[in-house]
Amino acid sequence: MAKSLKCEIVSAEASIFSGDVEQVIATGVMGDLGILPGHAPLLTELSPGPVRVIHDGGEEENYYITGGFLEVQPEVVSVLADTAVRASDLDEAAAEEARQQALKEFNETAAEIDYTRAAAELAEAVAQLRTIQQLRKKAGKG
Repeated sequence: MAKSLKCEIVSAEASIFSGDVEQVIATGVMGDLGILPGHAPLLTELSPGPVRVIHDGGEEENYYITGGFLEVQPEVVSVLADTAVRASDLDEAAAEEARQQALKEFNETAAEIDYTRAAAELAEAVAQLRTIQQLRKKAGKG
């Protein structure tokens, strides 16, 4: 049996996942992070995007978070998400519609546009679509 560590993925609403894993891959604000057993302690901010949990034997589960923090302790990885859902529960049509709406807001010339909000909505929609595409690509390989 491969060495493993405990992983907890929680949001403000509920605990989404808890169990022993071989690896956790998440989207940090400065790039993707891969956490293996024995990783140095770490606390970092997470961007909207996928969180991949790899179990012993290579089975993979995918989740989507809207942002939050990742904490690595000697035996535990905690993903403290603003919102978290199983990637398979994402709605591609809704994410694409949100992306189109955010782009439309950017292109409007009205001075009242809240560019910060529009940028955040666009980033979230693109992250959801990226998560869906990764899940689809993996399913095509299997």
